[in-house]
Amino acid sequence: MPEAEYRWLPRPGLLTVEECVRVVRLFVSLGVDRVRLTGGEPLLRPELPELISRLAGDARIRDLALTTNGVLLAPRMEALREAGLHRITVSLDTLEPGRFLAHTRGDHHARVLEGIAAAAESGLPDLKLDTVVLRGFNDDELVPLLDYAASVGAELRFIEYMDVGGATRWHPDRVVSRAELLTRLTEALGAPTPLGRGDDPSAPAERFRLPDGRIFGVIASTTQPFCGRCDRSRVTADGTWFRCLYAQRGLSLRDALREGASDAALLERLTEGWSTRADRGAEARLSLFPRAPLERDQLLADPLLEMHTRGG
Repeated sequence: MPEAEYRWLPRPGLLTVEECVRVVRLFVSLGVDRVRLTGGEPLLRPELPELISRLAGDARIRDLALTTNGVLLAPRMEALREAGLHRITVSLDTLEPGRFLAHTRGDHHARVLEGIAAAAESGLPDLKLDTVVLRGFNDDELVPLLDYAASVGAELRFIEYMDVGGATRWHPDRVVSRAELLTRLTEALGAPTPLGRGDDPSAPAERFRLPDGRIFGVIASTTQPFCGRCDRSRVTADGTWFRCLYAQRGLSLRDALREGASDAALLERLTEGWSTRADRGAEARLSLFPRAPLERDQLLADPLLEMHTRGG
C-alpha cells in the first residue's frame, strides 16, 4: 500500500468508460491484441463489467485479462464472467492473516481467499496467483503458497521485489532473486525443469515444472531484466501513456481526447511514440544496483511514480 498521507489522483481526471474503450480501440487498430485491466485496483470502479463487456465484443482482442487484489472479487466474479472476461490473476503475497494486515493495513485476508475461490469456481481458464517475495516477510512461505495454488487449480508466479509499489520501503537486501528462489525450491521439492516462456517470447514470467508436475513462474525483472523483448505499455487511470513501467514521464492521451483530437491524430501520436521508444528502465536500474528507495517527498510530488496509480 502507498503511504498513509498521499496525493491521490482526482476523480474528474480519470478516464471514463467511453474514453477507455476509445483508447483501447486505437491501440488495437495498430496491432495490439492483448489487454490487461490492472491497477491500483480495477474492481474499485463500479462500471468495470461494462468496460469488460465492450472490450470483449472486439474480436481483435484475443486475450482480455484482469489483475486484482481479490478483496472485492467474490461478489463481482459472476458479473465479470458474464461480461466476457477471458482470465484473471489475483495477487496473494501471504497465507498468514497477520502478515497480510501488517503488509496492506487492511483486515481483508479472508475476503481475498474467498475471491480466489470464486475465480477458481467460475470456469474461467488459466487462473494465476502473483506473489511478490520479500525477504523477512514471506520468503518462508514459498512451498505453502505453491501448495495453496495447486489446491485451487491456479499457477503461482513468484515476482522479485521491484521499487514500484511500496517504493519508500524497498531495499535491495529485501529482494529474493530468481537464482535464490530456484535454489530454495530445489532444496525443498527437487530441481525444477525450465519450460521457457511458452508460445509468447515476450511474456514476463519464465515457467518451470517441479518433479511432481506442478508448474510455477518466476518474474525476475529486478535481477534479470527483459527490456530487450518487452512489448508492453501502460495507460494509467488518468490517461497517461507509459512506454515503460519505470519511465519517469508519460504522454497524456486524456488531454488530447478531451481537446477533440481525431482518431487519425491520436494514431499518429501513438505510432510516433512507439516507433521512437528506447526505454530500458529495468536495465538502467540494474546498472545502479544496489540503489536507494524512492523518497516520500518524491512520491508526494508525483503520484504516478507509485504502482497503485502507475498500474493503469
